[in-house]
Amino acid sequence: MHRFSTPPASAASTRAPAGGPVVEVAGLRKTFPARGRRSPAVTAVHDVSFQVRPGELLGLLGPNGAGKTTTIKALCGLVRPDAGRLQVAGIDVLQERHRALRHISAVLEGNRNLYWRLSVRENLEYFAGNRGIPRRAVRDRIETLLERFALAPKRNALVSDLSRGMQQKLSLAVAVLAGTEVMLLDEPTLGLDVETGYEVRALLRELQAEGRTIIVSTHDMPVVQDLCERTVVIAHGRVLADDRVDNLLRLFASRAYEVRLGAPLTAGQEAKLRERLVSVILFDEGTRLQVDLEHGDDLYALIDVLREGGSLVESIDRRAIDFETVFRRLVRGEAPPNAANGSAIVRAPDEAAADAAESRARPLRA
Repeated sequence: MHRFSTPPASAASTRAPAGGPVVEVAGLRKTFPARGRRSPAVTAVHDVSFQVRPGELLGLLGPNGAGKTTTIKALCGLVRPDAGRLQVAGIDVLQERHRALRHISAVLEGNRNLYWRLSVRENLEYFAGNRGIPRRAVRDRIETLLERFALAPKRNALVSDLSRGMQQKLSLAVAVLAGTEVMLLDEPTLGLDVETGYEVRALLRELQAEGRTIIVSTHDMPVVQDLCERTVVIAHGRVLADDRVDNLLRLFASRAYEVRLGAPLTAGQEAKLRERLVSVILFDEGTRLQVDLEHGDDLYALIDVLREGGSLVESIDRRAIDFETVFRRLVRGEAPPNAANGSAIVRAPDEAAADAAESRARPLRA
């Protein structure tokens, strides 16, 4: 279990630099060495950079193995990078780790955040004491958190007897009790049932409304779309995009269309469309198709193919796009045609990296 044995930050020392980010990651690189002939060296993160403003709820989104957890652990001081700069509240994590950790509380992936042989209340008391907060000083706050996180009926139950959802809510309560202005959450909804997942999302919204700065690392795209105004998309250890969620949706939706036909598309028409367009998906035995019009003249190419085959077009509509579609296109190295106009899209470095990211992302789609 990882423990942060640091006293709480004083009110005067918890302020981020005026007008600056409260969290800054710049040029982060980390390669884990080879472990014998069958386990080669792995570059977990390569030149990862992003900033987080005070009070922001940022989504760090990527498939399994993308480098998200390595980035979170580096910010916590649990992994020492090979290169790069990490700052929290203006403090260099690498140079002044203990001072920086006064501003951070973290919930890491899995069940490593709690002592299973202690009760719910005892865990809260222990971790408060681990930060130098006397038990008397947190007695009332613990009761408040037990009620807020719906854990009061289980206050004396052992953690080992709790459900996965209750364990995760207790981990969040421990992080909140620390009183830090920055919270790092690695896969906070992983393994939760639907109802508990929504409860955790609601709690995160409340924490952000209170002024907390939160980084949510996840591969769960609906969580990012629901919670975050901005996301950093990472795959194969590299940042692919850093932008507002609604902006990414808008940019990619600008070329997504659905066409309904009076009769099925012929095989010849389908072949021509697949030659000319970046994406063609057929439904309803070829009477409905979804297409991406990547270039300015793609619409004319679509109409020409349909006209040449004598197809009756019943409708052409702009298609709604979800964030999972945006994510899959980003890891394939795609960028919307007008990405240069204010969007911080970073293309995948090469097709091999994009293919690797795509293959890792596939198991996430149920």
